[in-house]
Amino acid sequence: MTAVAIAVGVALGFAVHLVNGSALASFDGAMRGVSGAAELSVRATSPLGFDERLYPRVARTDGVADTSPVVRLDARIGTKRLTLLGVDVVRAAVVTPSLIGARPQGADTGKDAVFDEDTLFLSRAALTQVGAKVGSRVTVVANGRAVPLRVAGTLPATDAAVAVGVMDIAAAQWRFGRLDRIDRLDLALSDRRAAETALRATLPADAILSTAETQNAQGDSLSRAYRVNLDMLALVALLTGGFLVYSAQSLSVVRRQRAFALLRTLGMPRGGIIAAVVVEGLAIGLVGASAGLVIGYALAWGALHWFGGDLGAGYFGGATAHVVIQPVAALGFFSLGLLASILGSALPARVAARAAPAAALKNAGDVLDPRRRVAWCPAVALLIAGGAAALLPAVGGLPLFGFAGMALMLAGGVAGVPWFARTLLTPLAKRMRGSVPGLLAIRHLHGAPGEAATALCGIVASTALMIAMATMVTSFRGAVDEWLNQVLGADLYFRTTAGATFDPATRTRLATTSGIERLAFSRQIPLTIAADRPPVSLIARPERDGQDPLLVLIETAPPLPRTALPVWVSEPAQRLYGWDPGERITLPIAGRTQFVVAGVWRDYGRQAGAVLIDEGDYQRLTGDEARDEISATIAPGRDLAQVARAMTAKLPPALRDQVEVSQPATLRRLALTIFDRSFAVTYLLEAVAILVGLAGVAATISAQTIAREREFGMLRHFGLTRRQLTTMLATEGAIVGLTGALAGIGLGLLLSQVLIHVINPQSFNWTMTTRVPVGTLIGVAAALTGAAAATAVLAGRRANAKSAVQSVREDW
Repeated sequence: MTAVAIAVGVALGFAVHLVNGSALASFDGAMRGVSGAAELSVRATSPLGFDERLYPRVARTDGVADTSPVVRLDARIGTKRLTLLGVDVVRAAVVTPSLIGARPQGADTGKDAVFDEDTLFLSRAALTQVGAKVGSRVTVVANGRAVPLRVAGTLPATDAAVAVGVMDIAAAQWRFGRLDRIDRLDLALSDRRAAETALRATLPADAILSTAETQNAQGDSLSRAYRVNLDMLALVALLTGGFLVYSAQSLSVVRRQRAFALLRTLGMPRGGIIAAVVVEGLAIGLVGASAGLVIGYALAWGALHWFGGDLGAGYFGGATAHVVIQPVAALGFFSLGLLASILGSALPARVAARAAPAAALKNAGDVLDPRRRVAWCPAVALLIAGGAAALLPAVGGLPLFGFAGMALMLAGGVAGVPWFARTLLTPLAKRMRGSVPGLLAIRHLHGAPGEAATALCGIVASTALMIAMATMVTSFRGAVDEWLNQVLGADLYFRTTAGATFDPATRTRLATTSGIERLAFSRQIPLTIAADRPPVSLIARPERDGQDPLLVLIETAPPLPRTALPVWVSEPAQRLYGWDPGERITLPIAGRTQFVVAGVWRDYGRQAGAVLIDEGDYQRLTGDEARDEISATIAPGRDLAQVARAMTAKLPPALRDQVEVSQPATLRRLALTIFDRSFAVTYLLEAVAILVGLAGVAATISAQTIAREREFGMLRHFGLTRRQLTTMLATEGAIVGLTGALAGIGLGLLLSQVLIHVINPQSFNWTMTTRVPVGTLIGVAAALTGAAAATAVLAGRRANAKSAVQSVREDW
């Protein structure tokens, strides 16, 4: 059982780490497939691109050997999405040759196909997804335009697991409405240091310098906190397995106390006893950790094969991941499995070595004197140290001290279990009236605190962590649900896909639709603030006075000057960039425009942050008249479906299949479904941890019950029936289960505050209020109490199977 527990812990941790690492490697490969692996790039800070007149200036910069301009568009063919790149074939052949299409042998596409405005080259992944072949014609939809193109060949970068299409840059600019704008300049360098120094000093505000390192850092930071949290959660099962080893070895030591005492009298030193028990733990760890690595690899393969590499959170949804072998990680988890098993054996080994041989030969019972007071100072010290550690700031954007604080608090809670059990049972043990089985059960647990604590350690640890996660998830889900009810105030929502937009003429037609009370248009684009961080979302909508009830403000600035340009930043943006109300900030919009933060708003939809500016200010600064979202409030008494059909009918025919129409209930349900899917792995890991903890309780109670066979025989001689013994064992099991549940729930609620107020804000930049899952707490307490009682009864049947005379025989 202990080897299986270690195997489960190692397998879960290794599997989660493999899936995360494989998905990230695939994501990085996809990024390289799109970027062409240039040494250095100048990238636009938003999808609006930058003026193509920057191209010759960059090409003449010191240290730049060659320059390749690129237009990048989000596109689709049918229902399949891909990244469309427009490249200068002559320049790209020198700088990024992987983006140059290749014609298959024998294909009748002409020698100048790469310059043909009617041709397209697809990556193997795109060709497979679209279901096309070389020579066939496809319709590419991008930037609101549908253009028929002929597939002229494939891209040589066939290992990229992302769908990419490449065409001539002039054709892309002309046919998809991107004249005078480009999105990227890929550079080949003769002197990298000179080029970086010169470019940083001369680039305009709407362009930013990007390297392969910053691209990888941007992709890594997007999901790093999620991956670290999952790794930590996966280790919960391994930690619980370590407690199970401790419980099993503690019981084994107590049962063999006389044997160890005999060995001591025959000359074995204390170190020999410790070594014997630790080697047992080492053997358990070797078996469990080895099996765990094999099972973990299988789990990772299955997860990537059937569910993809996003683990439910959507971070890596655009790439197909395959298992990437990680020898260092395998060695690390193997070592953790061994360490958990060895530590779980070391503490019982010390107890066995400290026992006096003469006393141990006469007494095989609990090694703790029930008359001695149980120490509580170490538990309190660990809890205080854990709370202090949790208050320390994040390290590199990760809540490392938060996790350390939780570990210390968990250790303190487990260390306080003997004191808690003694305190809880002392009033009951003083009672002189009651049923004989009940009194015997209470007196036994009160008089054998070591056995009770051993049985409780694993279940308290697993229960506390499960309750902490359940409380955090309940709080988070409740906060998201409440926020959605606040922000989804319209009756209908229209959103474009594949870069399509609503032009002014279309918006004018839609505004005349009968039955509409209010129509609001908005624009949302990614805005890169720092090259090594994911872009924030720039949202433009009518918000001049900041009085929109759909804007959930949590902080506001004093009245701003009339000349100030107001901007409202989301809570994650405030935490990431330190933008506080009343502060002046500079955003790369229309140069380097200064804004004043008018308030901070709650946003659970954009982890990387968002900034909100008034629609009029946005259009005046950028000249961008396009809009990609519509919220419509329908007049009372009008049919929503009828109004939606009327609005759809007024859209241009080419735009109709690029618009998604939703109602608030649908959006809310979709958002909560995505939330639940994101935490599906969390729920699974919680369930496994609690099952391992229950297995530990079952194994410990069973072994303790079987070890007390002589005690049952003696009680049978005093007149107790088998039924009374069964009742006594059921009562003992129920008390142990209930005590563990109460201790675990109390400790879990304490740990949940670290998760909610420290780890979650430092990881994902969101804050929330605590919501206690009362139903879950009651269910867990009932399940643990019933499971422990049932286990004790089942084990008691085996212990009571022998006759009373056979049970009290002493065999040597």
